Amino acid sequence: MLLQRVITALVLLPLVLALAWFAPAGWLYLAFAVIGLLGAHEWSALLGLTTAPARLAYTAGCALLIALAWVLQAYWQWLAAAEVLWWLFALYLMFGFPENLQRHRPGTFALGLLGPLLWTPAILALVKLREMPNGAERLIFLLVLVWAADVGAYLAGRNFGRVKLAPKVSPGKTREGALGGLLVCFLWAVAAGAYVFMPNDLATLARIVGLSLAVALLSIVGDLGISMFKRLSGIKDSGKLLPGHGGVLDRVDSLLAAAPAMALGLYGLQL
Repeated sequence: MLLQRVITALVLLPLVLALAWFAPAGWLYLAFAVIGLLGAHEWSALLGLTTAPARLAYTAGCALLIALAWVLQAYWQWLAAAEVLWWLFALYLMFGFPENLQRHRPGTFALGLLGPLLWTPAILALVKLREMPNGAERLIFLLVLVWAADVGAYLAGRNFGRVKLAPKVSPGKTREGALGGLLVCFLWAVAAGAYVFMPNDLATLARIVGLSLAVALLSIVGDLGISMFKRLSGIKDSGKLLPGHGGVLDRVDSLLAAAPAMALGLYGLQL
């Protein structure tokens, strides 16, 4: 399993970095839209849709919403804020899981509407990051930040993990792992933040590091949030497209929460 994860990561990593660095905004949005639609197809299984026509129809509907978001991109801040608020609400739901959602299980229609809210603002936020000054560097900074949280949590949890972080949501994650991931993110934010954002003083660097840690924390919420709905639906992995990782949603769950928070934070702090 670990070898499969490493091989898949080594294959995908150069492609993602090249896309982030070289692709113009429109093409970048299209590429991320394709990834989002793969995630939408996986999400349709969580809705309980079992037939190919039903899943295809749901994915096509998500494609229309993603296209509409591109037309309405001038309002991206509102979309990003809505998604950040959703993830904070998801964190609240985790404290009462699974009893709360088992008593009041969201219907297919509600979960169907939730899906596009998870990935459409995130896709748009990634492109808006790319359009900022030093946009390629900022986008890669975010991607590595999310990967650092994931890898740091995996290594720290495997070696030092004792106390479960959210046992009813994701039994394998530990508090020690989360702290390890945040430590790696802190080191990355200090080292790379000074280069990417070129702060004029320590106070500005401190804001960058603070924002990065907040985004890293929210990325953990994104990971747990998708796990919560998979567990509610009785599904371990969202798919099998990525060997060693599962499906697309299994790989981008953290980024779905991190991207809107980072883009919105940089915009609000005028960094």
